[in-house]
Amino acid sequence: MNHPHARRNFLQSTLAIGAAATLGAPARAQQRIDILLVLCGYPPGGSVDVVSRRLAERLGKTYARAALVENKPGAAGRLVIDVLKASAADGSALLVTPGSVVTMYPHIYRPLSYDVFADLTPVAMVASTEFCLAVGPAVPAAVQSLDDFSQWCRANPALANCGNAGAGSFPHFLALLVARETGMALNHVPYRGGSAAMLALTSGQVSTALATEGSALALEQAGKLRVLATSAVQRSSFFPKAPSFTELGYRNLAQREWFGAFMPRQASASAVAAVASEVRGMLSEADVRETWARMGLITTGSSPAELQLALRKEHDFWAPVIKASGFTPEA
Repeated sequence: MNHPHARRNFLQSTLAIGAAATLGAPARAQQRIDILLVLCGYPPGGSVDVVSRRLAERLGKTYARAALVENKPGAAGRLVIDVLKASAADGSALLVTPGSVVTMYPHIYRPLSYDVFADLTPVAMVASTEFCLAVGPAVPAAVQSLDDFSQWCRANPALANCGNAGAGSFPHFLALLVARETGMALNHVPYRGGSAAMLALTSGQVSTALATEGSALALEQAGKLRVLATSAVQRSSFFPKAPSFTELGYRNLAQREWFGAFMPRQASASAVAAVASEVRGMLSEADVRETWARMGLITTGSSPAELQLALRKEHDFWAPVIKASGFTPEA
C-alpha cells in the first residue's frame, strides 16, 4: 500500500466503515455507570499512571459515579491487557496503555494471549511523547550535531554505546531504526527502565540514548546532556534548537509513543462514544495541557476510528523492523 491513491482510498474506506457503524447504532444516550475501573499496566507514579489518574478523575465526574485506577504491572504491560480482555463489555473497564504494547508486542512475543485487533476496542488517544537522540559526557563537547556524532562513532566504534530502557522496548527498536537509517553502528546496552538508562548516559557509562523528551528535558537544561535531534516531525517545542530527524532528511524517524484508551471487545458504541467525548473535553483543558507538558507529553486526542488507523499503521510499520533485528525476548 505504498501508492498514495491506494493509501488515500484505504483511509477513506476505513473511516467510512467506522462512520457507518456509528451512524447505524441506535441513537441512545449512554447511562451513567456505577464504577469504572481504569486499568494501568505500570506502577504508580509513572507517566502512564499519571495520565490514567487524570482520566479517571474526569470520568468519575461525568461518565461514572466513581472511577478507580487499578495498577496491574507485570509482563512489560501485557498482564493488564489480559485483565481487560476478561472484563465485562458493559463500559465498566477502560485500559490506558502505551501504543508500543499493542503495536510492537505482536511481533515480539509469540504467542500472545490476546489479539490486539480482536480483543480491544479503540476509544481515543490521550497523550503522546516524542524522543530525542541525546549524548552525554562520554562524547566530546565538539560533537554538536548528528553528523558530528556519526563521524565520532565511526572513529570510535568501541565507544558508540547506546543505552535503552530495556531489550524489546520502544527506545530499543527506535535506536535500531536510527542506526539503520543513518548508517551509524551503535552498540545497544539495555537497562532496567528509562531512568537507569539516563543515569548511565549522564554518568558517561554510555555515549548516547534515545530518550523521551520528558526524561531528557531537565537534564539538558542542567547541562548534563546534549540533544542532537528529535523524532518530532517539526521542531520540538521542548528542544527548539535541535533539528528533527525529518528536517535532516530521515522521514522514517518521525516516531512517537502514544498512550491510548481501549475498552474490551464488544463494548457498546454508546459507551465508546461517551468516553471518547470526555477525553476530547479533558484534553481541551489548560491545566491538563500544562500537566502533560511538565512531563514532556503532548495532548494528543483522536476519534476511535483514528486510533484504530494509528494502531494498524504502526503495527504494520514495526513488523519488518523487528523481524530484521532478529530480536527474541527472554520471556
